Amino acid sequence: MQRSAVRPSPVFLAILAICVGGGVLVAFSDAIPFSYPDVMANAGTFLMVLAGWGVSLCLHEFGHAFVAYRGGDREVYFKGYLTLDPRKYTDPVFSLVLPLLILAIGGIPLPGGAVFINHYSLRNKRVESMVSLAGPFFNLLLGILLMIAVAVFQPTFWLAAALSYLAMLQIIAFVLNILPIPGLDGWGAIEPWLSPEMQRFGAKARPWAPLILFACLIGLPAFRDAFFTVADNVYELVGGDSLLANFGGLAFQFWR
Repeated sequence: MQRSAVRPSPVFLAILAICVGGGVLVAFSDAIPFSYPDVMANAGTFLMVLAGWGVSLCLHEFGHAFVAYRGGDREVYFKGYLTLDPRKYTDPVFSLVLPLLILAIGGIPLPGGAVFINHYSLRNKRVESMVSLAGPFFNLLLGILLMIAVAVFQPTFWLAAALSYLAMLQIIAFVLNILPIPGLDGWGAIEPWLSPEMQRFGAKARPWAPLILFACLIGLPAFRDAFFTVADNVYELVGGDSLLANFGGLAFQFWR
């Protein structure tokens, strides 16, 4: 792979800088721990989490593209998918802007289908499955790294809360994406091994199945509660602190 293939784009670096800047604001907050956040904690958490989610969306799609490149699809390089530049995605609005908007309004970390993979150029079925799983794996890895950062560096309370909430969002995204539903990465991982009839069913269901899932998450409280209970259990299983994450969510959605 050429060295320039994985050089982060200025847009990605700008999003990362906003994330870091938000973290600095939170770190200098004077808000009392286990109380209500102040303006700096609210503003910093909002910026850090929103930009941090943008960073994770780019890394998620980079994971798909990188494994596809190593698996035989050279088109991802020429399309710019390996530069972490969201402008190169097939639909930047639905892949980046809409997920950020939904996260800001409703706190639901929606995935964004962004990169086109030429599956015919991939070496075998195992590689196809790995390409699909690479995106959620990056969410899981990032979530665990954020948890480790909180445990090792022991930042201020509100910064730890913001990092924990961002980590929880990564785990929620991981659980959501690995569901075996057409249009999600979990289905993509098993699709190469399914019968032609099931593959045709998946192709027909792919445009609307995720919409039904997201509608259920937004409109059916019992379904939403069940899903988030599972995601929260996974979060705690891999070492997350739900109490800190809840305070981070409180600071992020400061208008509630």
